[in-house]
Amino acid sequence: MSYLIHLLCPQCNNHFDSAVVQTFCQNCQSPLLPQYNLTTAADFLEKEQIKVRSRGTWRWRELLPVLNPDYMLSLGEGDTPLLPQIRLGKYLGLRNLYLKEEGLNPTGSFKARGLAVAVSRALELGINRLIIPTAGNAGGALAAYAALGGVSATIIMPKDTPAANLIESRMAGASIELIDGLISDAGKSAAQKALNEGWFDVSTFKEPYRVEGKKIMGYELAETFNWHLPDVIIYPTGGGTGLVGMWKAFNELKELGWLKTDILPRFVAVQAVGCAPVVRAFESGASTCEYWARASTLATGLRVPKSFADRLILKVLKESKGIAIAVSDQEIIKAQRLLATLEGIFACPEGAATLAALKKLVDAGWVKSEEQIILFNTGTGLKYLDRIDTSITSEN
Repeated sequence: MSYLIHLLCPQCNNHFDSAVVQTFCQNCQSPLLPQYNLTTAADFLEKEQIKVRSRGTWRWRELLPVLNPDYMLSLGEGDTPLLPQIRLGKYLGLRNLYLKEEGLNPTGSFKARGLAVAVSRALELGINRLIIPTAGNAGGALAAYAALGGVSATIIMPKDTPAANLIESRMAGASIELIDGLISDAGKSAAQKALNEGWFDVSTFKEPYRVEGKKIMGYELAETFNWHLPDVIIYPTGGGTGLVGMWKAFNELKELGWLKTDILPRFVAVQAVGCAPVVRAFESGASTCEYWARASTLATGLRVPKSFADRLILKVLKESKGIAIAVSDQEIIKAQRLLATLEGIFACPEGAATLAALKKLVDAGWVKSEEQIILFNTGTGLKYLDRIDTSITSEN
């Protein structure tokens, strides 16, 4: 059973009925976040039960929003490895450096986590036509889970989306629309089609359930560290679903009484120099982000001019005593090669950006040598082969 009770707007604190189809709080223009009866869950649910279940997202089913197990779609997402970065740690002077390898998820990225839960809940609520704007990986994930669930999917992508994302989406039977512009332009098109043609929009934070799939990354980290938490989590931040989701997960675990510490990790939101609305807002002390004009970066997942969850992202950074930092495309490329040559991990540009940011944080003394630090590689570099600079790969 799920302990889901309602949806909450974090801005006005109004409750929304989770038993019917919901999108976001229209009054506050805010995402809705699923809430659970954690008091009751703490009485009946034990973390030891979860640990011995079959691996994957749905072993946490009581803390996820799907009530009927018949609707729980899975392609094997979740329980990705947390890899010690021994050689990289020595290079940087860090004793406890780890990388969460999300590229091993179905469809090659962490987007599988969120879409597995969102599509499952959509099915349970009777929705069978899904539309998404995407920079690439979310489209492939939606296509795969929509195919598994037997529902229709339309994916709207910028024309310069990596070829692998386009091919995998078409292979799974999704309808594709390529547009001039960025994901923000794709988002406007998706919203219009949803209004005019009856599609349900599963854009980042425009529906309540993708964040629940992403929060499982936080549960997994806590379990791996025996219910302690790392000191620092460095996370590539475009829409911010994973960052918000993990912060939600840690607070849920705290309320359940499962954590052995009251100290939560410091979050680092990593963006690209060519598209850094969160960094600019964080540095100015603002509570919202301004739209980033002429966004440009090779890390397509970071090319998000303004997240719908900007207030939540900035709130997490403030509450966690974290920071936002921008890195250049050249720094990303160098970090991508460094990670591959030292640890054998071919990271996506967004994942490599976290290493580029870590190098800056080490130089600034913001992280300490003994701290437990987590990098997130959010997807496999194999999906970006048409973007790789061959002059970089041929260096000795």
